[in-house]
Amino acid sequence: MAKTKGLSMSRQAYDLLRAEILSGRFRPEAKINIAETVARTKLSLGAVREALSRLSSEGLVTAETNKGFSVAPITLEELEDLTATRVMIECACLENAIANGDLHWESGIVSSIFELQRTPMLIGTPAHVNPRWTELHARFHQALVAGCDSPWLLRIREMLYVQAERYRIATMAFDRSKRNLEAEHQELADACIARDPARATQAMREHLTRTKRILIEADVVNARHA
Repeated sequence: MAKTKGLSMSRQAYDLLRAEILSGRFRPEAKINIAETVARTKLSLGAVREALSRLSSEGLVTAETNKGFSVAPITLEELEDLTATRVMIECACLENAIANGDLHWESGIVSSIFELQRTPMLIGTPAHVNPRWTELHARFHQALVAGCDSPWLLRIREMLYVQAERYRIATMAFDRSKRNLEAEHQELADACIARDPARATQAMREHLTRTKRILIEADVVNARHA
């Protein structure tokens, strides 16, 4: 029973810290104080350490001897490589989904964008990212590729999506003046439902590279190696 409880607590710690990193609560390169995290979350020291080790293996956290854990930095080199790789994988998933998706796939796209467009992206004062919007945004992008019949493509896509979330969050302060996210999402949905792979992949390419351009223009990423 104790073992099961321990595993459950470790998962809670992992889910919480991961969500805080991906939502921007912990900024890139921010130190993660283990004692403070234990006190704040009421989770065990072992659970928090295990969660941080797992996040480190996933590239969301870095660990240094005698320095502890920090949120992974965001760098220009990684951003460019990550964006180029995402474009390849996301477009491959979209083409596959358009070729193989059924009516249920189309319905999933329609319902997910309906919810996303009716949920505010920013809430509170000062404004911060709405966790519900982040959840629905991920669901919408998953819905676009849900018709893909390649488990490996989808697995790789999910891994890249998680890594890219840290970069996307960094653009939120600039998104409202630099782009129309609602229009970008609508174009992706319309192109997929129209079964137009050329249009859909072009929309996805522009959607992903626009995030990169915003970060570079805003001087958010640094040029050193990760």
